[in-house]
Amino acid sequence: MASTTAKVSQESKKNISFTSVKSLAESPELTSIPSSYTFTTNPDDEIVVDFDDVNDPIPIIDYSLLVTATPSQRAKTIHDINKACEHWGFFMLINHSISKSLMEKMVDQVFAFFNLKEEEKQEYAGKDVMDPLRYGTSFNASVDKVLFWRDFLRILVHPEFHSPDKPVGFRDTSAEYCKRSRKVGRELLKGISENLGLEPDYIDRTMNLDSGLQILTANLYPPCPQPEFAMGMPPHSDHGLLNLLMQNGVSGLQVFHNNKWINVSSTPNCLLVLVSDHLEVLSNGKYKSVLHRAVVSNKATRMSLATVIGPSLDTVVEPASELLDNQTNPPAYFGIKQRDFMELQRSNQFYGKSVLNKVKI
Repeated sequence: MASTTAKVSQESKKNISFTSVKSLAESPELTSIPSSYTFTTNPDDEIVVDFDDVNDPIPIIDYSLLVTATPSQRAKTIHDINKACEHWGFFMLINHSISKSLMEKMVDQVFAFFNLKEEEKQEYAGKDVMDPLRYGTSFNASVDKVLFWRDFLRILVHPEFHSPDKPVGFRDTSAEYCKRSRKVGRELLKGISENLGLEPDYIDRTMNLDSGLQILTANLYPPCPQPEFAMGMPPHSDHGLLNLLMQNGVSGLQVFHNNKWINVSSTPNCLLVLVSDHLEVLSNGKYKSVLHRAVVSNKATRMSLATVIGPSLDTVVEPASELLDNQTNPPAYFGIKQRDFMELQRSNQFYGKSVLNKVKI
C-alpha cells in the first residue's frame, strides 16, 4: 500500500466516471488510477508476511474427519476448530463435501456474469442493502470517499433463493453450490457449539438457521495499473456467523494475525472459513471475528466468492446466556437484531470493526 505522502500522477487525478472497475481497467487510456481510488496506509504501521513464513501456521481442518470419522477423530477435529477460532478466527477447510467440478463451474459462471455487457449487469444495480440482487462497485459507491478496486454481485440465497437470469446456467449452478455450502457451514457450527460447551444444535436453533440469512457475494478484482495505490477491500470483519470463501486461483486475501497481515495463498479445492461478527457476539468474545482485506495486482484478475451464513433477520443476536457469569464473564455485547446490525453496517464507515464496536458494552 502507498504511504500517505505518496504522489499520484497528474493523469490519475482526473476523476473519470465509469460504472464499474472492470470497464475502467479495460479502458485503453488507463495508465494510472483516478485519485478517487487512491487508498493510503502508513507502511510503518503494518507488517505483511507470506503464510509460509509464519511461525504459527494457518490452521487446516479436514472436514471429512468432522462428519465421517471415528468419535476420537471427530473429537480431535472439534478441538482443532476451537483452537483455530480462538487464536486465528480463520482456518482452511479441506476434504469438504463441495466437489471440485461444482467449484470450477461456479467460478466459470461468476466470470460469465461479470463478462456480460455493462447494460445487462446494470439491470441488477440495487440500492438498498436488503435488495435480493445487487450489482455494483466499491462498497457503497454513492457515499465512499475512497472507491475500492472491486465490482460485486450480492445475492440473497436463503431463506428465499434469488438469482440473476443471466448468464444461462447461473441459477442452477449457484443453487447447487449454495445448498452444499450451507450444509458445510451448519455442520461446522455444530462443532463450534460443542466447543463452547453448548448442545450441538444450540447455534442452529437459537439463531433460527432454518430461516437464516445466507448471502452469496461474488467479488471481481481486475488488474490495476498501480496496485500499490489501490485496495480491493479495506480491513474489515463480516456480519453473520461464518463466511466460507472460495477463490479462483489468484491470491489477494490477507488476514490480520498477531499484529501482522498474512498473505493467504489461493489453494485449489479449499474453502477459507472466517469467523464473523455474530459468532464473536454469541461466544461473548471467546472467538474473535477476523480482520481481513483484499489487495490487488497489476497482472491478474482475482475473483472471490463469499458465502455468509447468518441468523434470520429478526433474530436477536446476543451472548449465549449459558456462557455468562456476572462475576467472571459478564455480557460484553448488547443484543441486536440481524436486520438492525446490517443497517448499521450500511450507514457507518466500512473499516475495521466499526459496526461491531457499536454493540460492545
